[in-house]
Amino acid sequence: MTRFACIFPGIDKPLIAMAHVPALPGTPLYDPGAGVSGLVDHVRRDVDMLVDAGFDAVMFCNENDRPYQLKAGPEAAAVMSRVVTECRPASIPFGVDFLWDPSIALATAVATGASFLREVVTGVWESDMGLWNTDAATTLRERRRLDGDDIAVLMNVSPEFASPIGTRSVAQTASSAVVSSLADAILVSGPMAGAGPEMSLLREVRGSVPPDIPVILNTGAQAETIASMLEVADGCIVGSSLKVDGYTWNAVDPDRARRFVEAAKG
Repeated sequence: MTRFACIFPGIDKPLIAMAHVPALPGTPLYDPGAGVSGLVDHVRRDVDMLVDAGFDAVMFCNENDRPYQLKAGPEAAAVMSRVVTECRPASIPFGVDFLWDPSIALATAVATGASFLREVVTGVWESDMGLWNTDAATTLRERRRLDGDDIAVLMNVSPEFASPIGTRSVAQTASSAVVSSLADAILVSGPMAGAGPEMSLLREVRGSVPPDIPVILNTGAQAETIASMLEVADGCIVGSSLKVDGYTWNAVDPDRARRFVEAAKG
């Protein structure tokens, strides 16, 4: 079995919900009054609602660390590890994402027992963060060095807030990511959080990689359209549409979360 299949045995189209961590210490939007314990309280409430709604997994992410860094400090791994450890669900798998430093995501995943991580580790991009050069080789070698071989690396091949340097299509990049960068899953995104890719792009990417490598809808999942998207995608990651008023920075709305799972699972 592939790493991804081992995480979700018997689940055909896994639904992964985002647990967005408020701004971490040292970032512009951090709330020193609430402190790190405030981060834990906020995330724990969201995770409890996502588990109750019936999601198959949760992924923790430093979503509000705007503007994002391509290289974060050790305090980021330390605080993320505390939040994930205190808030990780007992009944379903969980993963980690760090915008946008895969070394922090990997360190947090190893420290907390996460089953997967999501990152951009292939290609060169012009982005809101400046010129973005990635390094899959270092990430996967660190996974081996840290004895994290069972951690699946979900590779985003069309990152939000960025466009590629070069002429390869998203489908070509996805195919290369599987062969050359050893992706455990391919993630396809729209132009920003909450906005999804075209269905035609999902189909093109799905057709470009081996059938045992899942192609996951990474952004733009909505209760109204998720059933049709899952006719092509092999699962989804969803965050913004589960929030109060569908706004990324708000808390999880339990009614929205339940409606999404019902729509996706029929």
